[in-house]
Amino acid sequence: MNFVIIVAAGIGSRMNSDLPKQFLDLNGVPVVMHTIDHFHQSSDISEIVLVISKDMEQFWMDLCSREQYSTPLHLTFGGNTRFESVKNGIDYIQESFKLGAKDYIAIHDGARPIVSTALIARAFQGAYEHQAIVLAQKSIESVRIGNNTSNNATDRNQVWLVQTPQVFHAELLIKAYQQKEDPLFTDDASVVEKLGNYISIVEGDSKNIKITYPQDLQIAQFYLDLMK
Repeated sequence: MNFVIIVAAGIGSRMNSDLPKQFLDLNGVPVVMHTIDHFHQSSDISEIVLVISKDMEQFWMDLCSREQYSTPLHLTFGGNTRFESVKNGIDYIQESFKLGAKDYIAIHDGARPIVSTALIARAFQGAYEHQAIVLAQKSIESVRIGNNTSNNATDRNQVWLVQTPQVFHAELLIKAYQQKEDPLFTDDASVVEKLGNYISIVEGDSKNIKITYPQDLQIAQFYLDLMK
């Protein structure tokens, strides 16, 4: 089976909004519902696990009722950090399903609503071949490493901008998330990598943006129109 854990428990502090970014309106529908539906449309996905803040449970239930939203999914709740939220999603899968040697788990940001079924398929195919993958794109900008007073140019061809979904063999991911949380864990690949595992890169998609700033909603709307 192929699972996806959609992480939507954050507060979206950079959006200048009281409502977390994953629940903001995009083309008349909350951002995260677009995200969920794209995975539901993928033939590569068996089960969807949505992780939200416990404080947003009633809001989510009311939202589903208002939108008459019935896409099948499993709901669980996040922790104080992204690491804890992903771990809660993994724990839910372990408690609810009997996992086998051919099972894979993808982790995806709830605020990445322009993820295509083709990109999902490419990510899983990469995982079948390499066990642990990230989607990423090479930087098209010049890159400097350092701070505002001490920095150096670096080869942008060696710089990759990471996206989600990140896909892992289930056993590998479960073992990785048994570690204690580390401040250097910036994404799921860094957690898996800490155990000495190699992470392969699969070419991402420039349209697979993460809603971070208010103007990103306009960009996402443009890309959403292109997907129709």
